[in-house]
Amino acid sequence: MADIKTFHLPDLGEGLPDATVVEWHVKEGDTIKLDAPLVSMETAKAVVDVPSPYSGTVKKLHGATGDVIETGAALAEFELDPNAKQRAEAESTGHHHGPKKTEAAAPAPAPEPTTTAVREDEGTVVGAMVSGNTVHVEQAASVGGVKAVPAVRAMAKKLKVDLTRVRPSGADGVVTMKDVKDAAANGSAVLGAAPARAVPASAGRHLAPELPQPEPQRSPVSLAGKPVRTAPPSVTASGQPEQLKGVRRNMARVMADAHAQVVPTTLVDDADLHAWIGKQDITARLIRAIVAACKAVPALNAWFDGKNLSRTMHPQVDIGIAVDTDDGLFVPALRNADVLDAAGIRAAIKRLRTQVEDRTIPASELSGYTISLSNFGMFAGRYATPVVVPPTVAIIGAGKLSHDVVAVMGGIEVHRRMPISLTFDHRAATGGEAARFLKALLDDLSMPN
Repeated sequence: MADIKTFHLPDLGEGLPDATVVEWHVKEGDTIKLDAPLVSMETAKAVVDVPSPYSGTVKKLHGATGDVIETGAALAEFELDPNAKQRAEAESTGHHHGPKKTEAAAPAPAPEPTTTAVREDEGTVVGAMVSGNTVHVEQAASVGGVKAVPAVRAMAKKLKVDLTRVRPSGADGVVTMKDVKDAAANGSAVLGAAPARAVPASAGRHLAPELPQPEPQRSPVSLAGKPVRTAPPSVTASGQPEQLKGVRRNMARVMADAHAQVVPTTLVDDADLHAWIGKQDITARLIRAIVAACKAVPALNAWFDGKNLSRTMHPQVDIGIAVDTDDGLFVPALRNADVLDAAGIRAAIKRLRTQVEDRTIPASELSGYTISLSNFGMFAGRYATPVVVPPTVAIIGAGKLSHDVVAVMGGIEVHRRMPISLTFDHRAATGGEAARFLKALLDDLSMPN
């Protein structure tokens, strides 16, 4: 009798609840060796290659490209090769295995009440996550007429491949990771190159090629010249719903959790940069000002445990830098910002941003920060109410620089100013502490150098 083994999706990183299938490296019926590449999975942090836990024949694959599989759910089934080397039952595969999903039978007895320890920050893109065990069958998102999962889009951007010119080989016209790598290797879809001119199929039957039919244009009036009525409420939207995956999926969970837990209060003011001498690195000055404020008021450079009503104030300053990407929000940690000079800050931020864009950033770099910074003003906006993600206590938002008319002794002047927003968890810090923190930050930013 054949020995059939079911492989359940392991925990691919410190409590991640699920992962998205990016690309299977085998198909059903293939023979695979122990530790050979089985599948590439996209988590909230990175794309992870999962090796085969057995040597044998692949009998069944659970999930297609773009499907979301939760930790502990069945991933693949194998018929073991009795003559090949197999991993010992107790031998580690390099990943932590989640609880196996079982069929519902009789109701399980209620567990004995136990005292559980507070879970640590599990190192996600924007905070802690909760584990689960179900499978969500989803399709790759279609953006710009191209079906591809976020990891494939990130790889195409890295390799400078135009996804609209890649020939898809996946099910339902999905562009796979292999398609992108092949296009990069043969140069058939170089980003920015002029697209090849298509020859219509009817060219051999007509003297002139067929002209493309114009797409119908939306108009506020009908063909009869009368105003078009709005659709009644019973008419459903024409857009297609898109299931959130990877980073955006985690961001939605974490933001909802933060909204439910934190008691946020926001203070705003303007930093006067009129005294600055020469051109200065704004990000480095912001980091230095945050460090100065943390030293002046340590209560905001802290973690707060709402369940046990305890706080931990940190001697070091590790700043979570919000990085916006097409896939969603990442918050890598700038470690030991209190001992870095301007050059060190810039080099560290550049390294973190590159790793985020390439999706190569280690999980350890996405957790453990003690306070956060959102430099949204590089795009637009003056003031904001940024979200405090537990266990941190505060987040600083830097708005768009402006030249404002300022009243001074004897008249008025035009000064360059930076809007600053400070949101803090009022469970963990007082209004006075937050105001003193903001003043220390503004004072440091107002200094010439």
